[in-house]
Amino acid sequence: MEVSRSSSMLQSSEIVDTIMEGDDQEHLSNGHIQNGFVDPRVLTTPEDDANDSTQPTSRDEGDTSSDMTKAVICRKHFLPTGCCYDDRMKLHANADYSSNPHHPEDPRRIEAIMKEFKDAGLIYSGTQVELKDVLKQSPNSWMWRIAARKATPAEICTVHTAAHFEWVKSLSLLTSSQLRQLTNDFDNGRKSIYVGNLTYEAALISAGGAIETCKNVVAGRVKNAIAVIRPPGHHAEHNESLGFCIFNNVPIAARVCMADYPEVCRKILILDWDVHHGNGIQNIFYEDPNVLYISLHVYANGEFYPGQPDDPELPDGGLDKVGVGAGVGRNVNIGWSEQGVGDGEYMAAFQRIVMPIAQEFNPDLVIVSAGFDAAAGDELGGCWVTPACYSHMTHMLMSLANGKVAVCLEGGYNLHAISRSALAVAKTLMGEPPERMTVPPLNKEAALTLDIVKRQQAPYWACMRPGVVPLPELQQRGTDRMSDMMRTAQKSMLGDRYSMIPLYVQRTKLSRSFDNQVLATPELHKCRKILLIIHDPPDIFAQPNPYDNQVYAHNTFVNDPLLPYIDWAITAGFGIVDVNMPHHISQPTDTDPFIPKPTENALQEQTKELLCYLWDNYFEINPNSSITLMGVGDAYLGIKQLLISRDAKSKIASILSFVSGSLRPIKSDIDPFLSTWYKSNSLIYVSPDHACWTDEESKRKVARSRFGGVEKADIEPGRGKGEVGRMVKRYEQESADWISRKVEEWEREQGGRDGDPDETEDEAEAEARSLADQGFGMQGVVQSVRVPVV
Repeated sequence: MEVSRSSSMLQSSEIVDTIMEGDDQEHLSNGHIQNGFVDPRVLTTPEDDANDSTQPTSRDEGDTSSDMTKAVICRKHFLPTGCCYDDRMKLHANADYSSNPHHPEDPRRIEAIMKEFKDAGLIYSGTQVELKDVLKQSPNSWMWRIAARKATPAEICTVHTAAHFEWVKSLSLLTSSQLRQLTNDFDNGRKSIYVGNLTYEAALISAGGAIETCKNVVAGRVKNAIAVIRPPGHHAEHNESLGFCIFNNVPIAARVCMADYPEVCRKILILDWDVHHGNGIQNIFYEDPNVLYISLHVYANGEFYPGQPDDPELPDGGLDKVGVGAGVGRNVNIGWSEQGVGDGEYMAAFQRIVMPIAQEFNPDLVIVSAGFDAAAGDELGGCWVTPACYSHMTHMLMSLANGKVAVCLEGGYNLHAISRSALAVAKTLMGEPPERMTVPPLNKEAALTLDIVKRQQAPYWACMRPGVVPLPELQQRGTDRMSDMMRTAQKSMLGDRYSMIPLYVQRTKLSRSFDNQVLATPELHKCRKILLIIHDPPDIFAQPNPYDNQVYAHNTFVNDPLLPYIDWAITAGFGIVDVNMPHHISQPTDTDPFIPKPTENALQEQTKELLCYLWDNYFEINPNSSITLMGVGDAYLGIKQLLISRDAKSKIASILSFVSGSLRPIKSDIDPFLSTWYKSNSLIYVSPDHACWTDEESKRKVARSRFGGVEKADIEPGRGKGEVGRMVKRYEQESADWISRKVEEWEREQGGRDGDPDETEDEAEAEARSLADQGFGMQGVVQSVRVPVV
């Protein structure tokens, strides 16, 4: 066994000798500029292709060749991780050479990372010759230093126009005064760059470092690599510098690798986890089918940098920007709706979107545009990604492309955060397991973002299609939303059972939105007791097929827990007004199969307009009737709007609500007694796992008058959807008793109904019971009453 192992190590050592040669040679290109642009295909001639074999013809030939363009095949276990760095990249600095850099893109960024690497023992302190011998015995002990170099004009112009290259080159000829003026002009707004005498040289080395890093990975000289480079690149457009970026390093490296290694580097994944959208990379490859660009960034409705492009024809970082032409589907934007995201969101994005799509794409090379400004502690990014999360994301990417991963530094402006994050990535590349982490819960808004991305990408990736409804296609065959069908069914059922009919809503806007949403029992104007129920649409439960996620009608269930309340209220002589607050009003232009619930503000405005209309036209004009309000789910928020918009206390006997979402106080600037009255006349059941029960301070807060008579619901917590329905079911009898008692109190306070020609409440209940005894039932009771025209 020892003899065999030694033999194996000897062979691997020979391979290491081979792959270490020529690392400091400059890339030689036979490309030339034509009309300001070089097609990457001309960087490799047919003659070069013939000699650019991906496999040696024999072991001797493979072991002795030092040709830079030859891809070496060997076991990754015997290869080190590469690290590219050059002090000359620190020469890009503000033009006055101040000791206090004025800009977040500080030259010390790369120095801090390399110091962290050295302090952690990842960088060998001896000579390269000694390191070569050490790596023969222990390839994973140290990182192999990849020499940076200046990129050639031809390489730069595989991505950028000749005019842009010449503009950057001209910076080295300007005076300090001219450079300061340019910086003053450019270092603001979307442009946001600064320049110095040595910006051109540093930018060439940064681009050249990215090229050499990627080429060493593709050629198999290292198993993977990290390039500690600056200035960054991912914002730079083909024709201009932008957002701290001069040349766009990663696309340049990608184009050169695809040209120099056409047989083994045909498809490239560029994964950009910088907190800002890489507009430059996106636009450079927007029509390229061979480059998949995935960006995780804060989008914030297009307001977060880089924001909206000056040219309206250019795409931004929106979720709907998926590429065009041959590149359609090759652009994936995972744009968070706000800052503050962290490990939970990034891990979910990788597990649900990034890795499934990347595995289906099956790249030959993975390049990470590794900005660390989403790291916890970076004030510019304002997010909370930990080093452990960066190590896990790196580890997942290493499962692609046979482990050929090149990490190229982009942003990141907190020196401590960027150093610790880069160290975690480097250790993972070298073979250490990812750091242990506890993944926090996924933010609701982020979950919605990921779901939207999935639907946007479903037409182009099979892995994104399960669970996505192809609504535009279905609409061509005649399709209705379940919410509309359910309310139609409810209207039919309530009409057959209780003779309930739609209340006429005169206002044009409301009548369109609430057609069939407001139903009432007949002769409402004669009722002495009215129960007004404002509720969310019924819960729908479905058990999908575990294989293809298909939902069958017989495995779908509608839960409407309010029918027992209506049965009881009818029996008790109440008139009923049932208000269903739809979460969406269907429009002919609907094309998205998923539409989120309305925001709290939108829902409150919607319910305010409707309930105030009903109050003014149906309830206030009936002076002798008591009104009991019942709010179920988020629709209960409408009760607050009614109480602060109308002087309604004198007619309301009680308020019963069931809440699992937002719990809001009621306070009026013009009625100082409203909160006290609300506390005395309301019963608010709140789910046991609501945030208001999490600590003593929250409990004390909701005990105040303005939140009403809040009670913690006695139901089993933590069962997710259906909490409101379970509370409604649990408290049927208690609710009925409480409503009856409060109505009796209200009637005593009103002094009875002297002089009223109509039958008394007791007589009505007696008649109802008599009819029920005769076999009419509740349906017969309500159908025996004449239905007025309202």
